[in-house]
Amino acid sequence: RSLPDFKELAVGNIGGLTLSPGLYNWTNSVTILNDVTINGSATDTWIFQVAGDLNLGAGKKMTLAGGALAKNIYWQVAGEVILNTSSHFEGIILSKTAVTFNAGTSMNGRVFAQTAVSLSGSTVTQP
Repeated sequence: RSLPDFKELAVGNIGGLTLSPGLYNWTNSVTILNDVTINGSATDTWIFQVAGDLNLGAGKKMTLAGGALAKNIYWQVAGEVILNTSSHFEGIILSKTAVTFNAGTSMNGRVFAQTAVSLSGSTVTQP
């Protein structure tokens, strides 16, 4: 895909939003400080391109709705991905830098990083 469906959505503060299928693009970091819902069918695709870091706040959750599947959600992140304590993440992370799972985090998806993936008492379930 060459043109994003959503560019700079919520200036990167996407907590509290319901995200429909499509290509999302941010030139800076993305922060999720409230729960977020990913809504669509089992055949829909979400691609999130983040030029900076991705930070999921402590205790915050991603929820799938409408039949959405974690295997169809892609997070392409140039910076660091941080999943804070007791948070829950959905999708496949492709990180140019590092991915850090803090204590008690859980994830439905896969994690790929060019440098390191750090797990601290976390659970990753392959979709």
